[in-house]
Amino acid sequence: MKTLVTYFSQTGQTRKVADAIFEQLPGDKEIKPFDQVENLDGYGLTFIGFPIIAFGPAPPAKDFLAAKANGKQVALFITHAAPESDERVGEWLDRCREAASQSELIGLFDCMGELSEQIADYLLKSDDPMMRSYGERRQDTVGQPDSTRLKQAGEFAKETIDKVKG
Repeated sequence: MKTLVTYFSQTGQTRKVADAIFEQLPGDKEIKPFDQVENLDGYGLTFIGFPIIAFGPAPPAKDFLAAKANGKQVALFITHAAPESDERVGEWLDRCREAASQSELIGLFDCMGELSEQIADYLLKSDDPMMRSYGERRQDTVGQPDSTRLKQAGEFAKETIDKVKG
C-alpha cells in the first residue's frame, strides 16, 4: 500500500508532526505539502495535516479535503495552540471531522503547536477577552510540539497503518 503524508504548515510546526508520522511509516511512502499534490489517486492511505485557524480547519485544509479527499481513506493530524485538554479543542476537532465527512476517516491525531508571535500580537489587541487570553498563552506554546508529542504522532502513524492493514 502506498501512503502519502501531506500537510499545510504556516510556521513549520505541523511539518514537524508530518515528519514524525512519515518516519514511522513502512513501505512505499511520500511526503508533500498540499500545493504539490494533484490528487490522491494511487494512495491507499493519506495522512492530512494542518493547523486550527479561527476555531476550525485552516482554509487550505478545508479546500484540500473538499477537492481531493472525497471517498479516500484519510487520517488527520492537527496542531492547535491550546493544551489537548482544553474543553474547546473538541469543538474544533469536530469541525475538522466535518470537513473530512466525504472521506473515510481512519483516525485523527491532535497536539499543541506553537502560536506564532504575529497571531498572538493580533489576539492581544482583540476586544474579546477570550481572544486576548489565547494571545497571553503564547509563551506556553513555544517549543511545541515537543519530543513527547512528536513521539505520540509516530505512534498514531503505526496504529493507523495497523488499523488499515486489519
